[in-house]
Amino acid sequence: MRIRVNPHGDRGALVNNQVVRRAFVGKQPDLIMATQSPPALLALQRLYHWETTTPNRVAMSQPMGNGVMQDFTWAQTAEQVRRMAAHLQSQGWEPGSKVAILSKNCAWWMMTDLAIWMAGYVSVPLYPTLAADTVRQILTHSEAKAVFIGKLDGWQNMKPGIPPGMPCIGYALSPADVVADHPGWDAICARTQPLAGNPVRAEDELATLIYTSGTTGMPKGVMHTFGNFAWAFATAIKRVPMDGDDRMLSYLPLAHVVERVLVEHGWLRTGMHIFFAESLETFAADLQRTRPTIFFSVPRLWVKFQHGVHHKMPQSKLDLLLSIPIVRGLVRKKILGALGLDQCRMAAGGAAPMPLPLLQWYSKLGLNINEGYGMTENLAVSHITEPGKDQQGTVGPAYEGVQVRIAPDNGEIQMRSQALMLGYYKEPEQTRSAMTADGWLRTGDKGHIDDQGLLHITGRVKDLFKTGKGKYVAPAPIEDKLVMHDDVEACVVTGANLGQPLGIVMLSPDAVAKAQDPTAKAAMEASLAQHLKAINATLDPHERMQCLVVSTTPWSVDNDIVTPTFKVKRNRIEDIYARHYEMWEASGQKVIWHNA
Repeated sequence: MRIRVNPHGDRGALVNNQVVRRAFVGKQPDLIMATQSPPALLALQRLYHWETTTPNRVAMSQPMGNGVMQDFTWAQTAEQVRRMAAHLQSQGWEPGSKVAILSKNCAWWMMTDLAIWMAGYVSVPLYPTLAADTVRQILTHSEAKAVFIGKLDGWQNMKPGIPPGMPCIGYALSPADVVADHPGWDAICARTQPLAGNPVRAEDELATLIYTSGTTGMPKGVMHTFGNFAWAFATAIKRVPMDGDDRMLSYLPLAHVVERVLVEHGWLRTGMHIFFAESLETFAADLQRTRPTIFFSVPRLWVKFQHGVHHKMPQSKLDLLLSIPIVRGLVRKKILGALGLDQCRMAAGGAAPMPLPLLQWYSKLGLNINEGYGMTENLAVSHITEPGKDQQGTVGPAYEGVQVRIAPDNGEIQMRSQALMLGYYKEPEQTRSAMTADGWLRTGDKGHIDDQGLLHITGRVKDLFKTGKGKYVAPAPIEDKLVMHDDVEACVVTGANLGQPLGIVMLSPDAVAKAQDPTAKAAMEASLAQHLKAINATLDPHERMQCLVVSTTPWSVDNDIVTPTFKVKRNRIEDIYARHYEMWEASGQKVIWHNA
């Protein structure tokens, strides 16, 4: 047996040219294979399967604007992938070279990923909302040979991040200057013969670099193999059944790990029909058009859906109608139909904590949301609540094949599985710090496991802060309560070194508009003050918030306060608001309006 260290200094090593990972039983290291997935479950083999067995079945539906929809069958999808793969191979790059994708979700995004793989390269997805500096940092750090530039809303702000001379390829929906200045997908496919045969990529080969969304600094390139993806989805589908009759709407960034595993690899594994969202403005219509049977969303969007219902029907009226057996079913059907979720058989949430009252509210409507837990580093396959069981308030038991433990010194959740990353690309020190000495991933989350084996997440290890009284505060459980006010879309609890914590809330767009009227603003202020009082009554004395600061300025990806999956960047909150903390604390006011 010949062993050599992985050249990037990560956890992997090569044994007879296969990636292995060190697992530890007691104090004796043992070598296990990274994955043991049947070759037929790997990404490219799944494409060949559908190309052969269901060539005329619609695989993807892409809105083209003005009500026009373009369908792609599996045969059409495979042919375009083969043509683009042949073009990429003709560039003569070294096998394993990196090729980037900068685009909102669309059919060409999926075909590009497959073409990069078929050509023997490694894909590097970028979030379609990044600042130019971050675009440049990722393209440079990943050593990308080229970048596909697709459907984008803020291209002119990103454009300076493309290194001079880097080859670019556009899509049919690319910005006008990309179409004018660079080769286009359709033109390349028209002049290129399809790549023949069925090229395969081994399970131990590097498939992609998934750059983290950067809540705590510059993104890191997480390395995952084809086998990692195959094992992750094969494991996930045991808990979350899905098949070829399912429909999904792809709208969260495909650069994010959950969309990559659930949508892209769910599509490849099952052959289901994928629809794409056209824009934020058409999102409600996109849901109506898709009528998804499986739907995943982040907490902030589940909250927005709830606010939309409350805007049309106050909670008191909804509670009354749901208490009447003869009308309960009709009300549920009408509300879920209006949301486009009346055919949803599996709803899920994740990427950030799901407040328990929010989960309970949806359950009353007959939509039970399964809360999942995972990270980019483990392909988001760690825990999820079991369908049909009441496990709300937890993230359920670990997936089959996932091991989890709680660190005795700080309560950190640590896990390992066959979907763990190889490491961070070109960052051996950061890779080592992410892992324990015996090979477990440090999640950075705090939690405990109950006697039923269900994992409860109580916050982030590094999010804990100490007040001026020397008491530690875990913000996440308080934030789960704070966000449940109808006028609040997002919130943060902070206050290191202050006498008491304080809450900062971002109003929803409807609430901002409503606050323009002085009478409505006064009523809102009274309601928020009552909300603060009610929450504080449930907290220990050292956790009680001194005041609520109300921000009417949106927290968005554009102003770098939230990630593309709407997680609030606490370091940015501190940058923007910390200079006001002592003044707010000393004011004596319970509700303070602030327009940053």
